[in-house]
Amino acid sequence: MSPRPMRSPEDAPYRRLVGVGGIGSGMFLALEGEGTLGRTESRAARMLDVRDYCKLHTVAHHVATLGGLEVVPVGVVGDDDVARRLVEELHAAGSDVAHVRTDTERPTLFSVCFQYPDGEGGNITTEDSAASALDDVDVDEVAPLLDERTIALAQPEVPLGPRRRLLELARERGALTTGSFTSKELARARASGVFALLDVVAINEHEASVLAGSALDPGNPEPVLRACASAFEDGTRLVITGGARGAFAIEGTGWGHRAAPTVDVESTAGSGDALLAGVLVGLAAGAPFLGTAEPPEIDDALGLGVLLASLNATSPHTIHPAADATALAAFATAHGRRFAGALEAAFVSAEATA
Repeated sequence: MSPRPMRSPEDAPYRRLVGVGGIGSGMFLALEGEGTLGRTESRAARMLDVRDYCKLHTVAHHVATLGGLEVVPVGVVGDDDVARRLVEELHAAGSDVAHVRTDTERPTLFSVCFQYPDGEGGNITTEDSAASALDDVDVDEVAPLLDERTIALAQPEVPLGPRRRLLELARERGALTTGSFTSKELARARASGVFALLDVVAINEHEASVLAGSALDPGNPEPVLRACASAFEDGTRLVITGGARGAFAIEGTGWGHRAAPTVDVESTAGSGDALLAGVLVGLAAGAPFLGTAEPPEIDDALGLGVLLASLNATSPHTIHPAADATALAAFATAHGRRFAGALEAAFVSAEATA
């Protein structure tokens, strides 16, 4: 039997996600030796059996697979076999791919990730890929889809200009505006005024430390949360992903932490984007950003995001291939968690789906 998606009530606050960002793939290499790769060095490596995806693809996949929202990714890919596979996967997951454009002059966005034996590593990403060709015209074409029941998502790996354009159009039309940033683009994004256009922001701990000027202390996260929040407009809801520690968030005068269940981690790649996807799905279902339920109950968008990120980390791939609403409900039960409030109504247990 095919998995049953989440059930969204007729009066759910959001019905559609429109997002811009990178659509591409990559490869993972496990390097031999702990020494840092030298400028002219040749080094042996093993190619890992890992499927890698870029940020917009990851969020769009999870949101579409969980169900309850129409998902419209906006991006540019190359005229190559990789692009055709990626677009087909987006379509198969439930996304409307009509606004994914093909550029015949540039290849699809591609990244080579390398990892040392101790787990540290880095990546090299093509800068002149098709994703860099995204422009305001691409965004203007989806303007009619933006309204008060739409979530607009601006993700990295495409130019800042069209990301800002999407957020401006979304604000004009009453949509919920969301996004994330890489560490190196935070200062430029802030100077451009993009920060003033966001209702929900998700960043990781390193990005938070760059923004706040100090590292997050898990035992006392409030100072960094408030320092980061001060960079945005009053009322902006902020999530800081914390890996195995779950996530921290601030909304107005209140802040919260949602712990992650203990899992056997295969890879943390993509889990930050999975967390953002879970937060957006929770908000779309009518759950509060920060709820009041006590563990083991999950009644808010932040808790749902942490749960989805934890499930995603049990796969070696950037997108867990089996992470759907049924699997997430079963995962919650297996780890002693249960849904409450709007999330209880939205999810169907694994037992009820069987």
